[in-house]
Amino acid sequence: MKLYFTDQSPYFEKHLQQLKRQPVIRYNKQYLVEKETSTPVTLAKPFSEIDTGFLFNYQIFPPHIMSSYTQWQAENRKMQVGDTIVQQVYLPPYKKLSQKIIFGVRISELIITPERIGFSYETLQGHVEKGVSTFTLEQVKDDQIIFNIHTFSQPGNWLTRLVAPVFSIPYQTYCTRQALKHVKNHLINA
Repeated sequence: MKLYFTDQSPYFEKHLQQLKRQPVIRYNKQYLVEKETSTPVTLAKPFSEIDTGFLFNYQIFPPHIMSSYTQWQAENRKMQVGDTIVQQVYLPPYKKLSQKIIFGVRISELIITPERIGFSYETLQGHVEKGVSTFTLEQVKDDQIIFNIHTFSQPGNWLTRLVAPVFSIPYQTYCTRQALKHVKNHLINA
């Protein structure tokens, strides 16, 4: 975790190179807190016709909460297992008037089936959380899909454990709700 007062997007390539060398924070899934949140979306077109590029380009969180830079973007290709994502989180969630916090995550799984698509990532050393998050779109009926966020996590260090009940957990809940709304709006308006 690195803190900045200025937007770091001009330096994302430098951050990416540093984060690619960071290991995943070791964790034991059975000791992590599991959370699953989802939102249903009714669409007028079949699941197979949905443009899912936004999901695989990591455009899940609204731009006032987070900006990001991905290894596959830097290398001009599609997402692969092992790719690193630079996350710039805005705290509070206002792009201009905020503390900018740089974290990293690494893609650990791609999910591509006819009825379910998505990916998982694990947090890298220095992240405020440790664990794994999975983001999926899943067909449940001919005209309905579900966007799902499934996490196993806990605070990544003693400081975030200390402030988790009053700060980290409420902020994470807020960001998750905003992501659900953001993706639902994207799918409805696409």
